[in-house]
Amino acid sequence: MRDHPHEGAAAPHDAPEQGAGSGARPPSGAHAEIPEVWHGSATNRAQWLLAGVGAGCLALGIELAVDSSWTSSLTPLVMSVVGCVAAGLLVLFGTLAFVHVAVRVDEDYLEVRCGHIGVPRRRIPLDLVVGADFAPRVTPRHWGGWGYRWRPEQGTAVVVRRGEGLVLQLGDGRTFTVTVDDAEAAVRCIRRRLGLRKGSPAGA
Repeated sequence: MRDHPHEGAAAPHDAPEQGAGSGARPPSGAHAEIPEVWHGSATNRAQWLLAGVGAGCLALGIELAVDSSWTSSLTPLVMSVVGCVAAGLLVLFGTLAFVHVAVRVDEDYLEVRCGHIGVPRRRIPLDLVVGADFAPRVTPRHWGGWGYRWRPEQGTAVVVRRGEGLVLQLGDGRTFTVTVDDAEAAVRCIRRRLGLRKGSPAGA
C-alpha cells in the first residue's frame, strides 16, 4: 500500500498553483476586478523638437518687431512679424497640445485630455460605446498626421506616437482611436463595464 506514495500525494500540491500567489491571470467574468477608475497615458518627446521650431519662429517675429531697422515701408515688416508670430504660435500649440495624452475610464465616461493643460479634451459616455478593441500599431500615416485627426471613413483619433492604441466602436458606426500605453488593460476594463451595463459580464 505504501510502495507508491506519490499516487494521491501529488494532487494536494497541484491545488495551490491555481491560487492568487501563483501569478495566474484572474478570471474575466463577473468576479474579475474592475478598477474604479482606469488611468493611462502616452508621450512623444520628439514633439519637443517641433515645439522648439515654433518657439524660434515666435522669437524671430518678436525680434523683427523690436529691433527692425526697416524704414522704407512698414508693410513688409508687419507682414514678416505677423507671419513669424502666427507660425510660431500655431506650431507651438499644435505640438505642445499633443506631446502627451491622458486617458481616464470611470463608470460612465471615457475621457481623453491632450497636452499638459488638458486641451483639447473629449468625453465619450459609455452609453454610446458598443465595443472596444486593441490596436497593436497605430501610426500617423493611418490618420494623415499627428494630433487630433478626423477621417470621414474612419472616425476620429488622437495620435501622439506610433504604437499600441485603444479603438472604441461607437453606436453611430464610427470609431474613436487613441494611442495609449497598456491599451489592452483599457480594453478589458471597458468591455467589463459594458457587460455590466448590459446586465451580463463581458470577457476580457
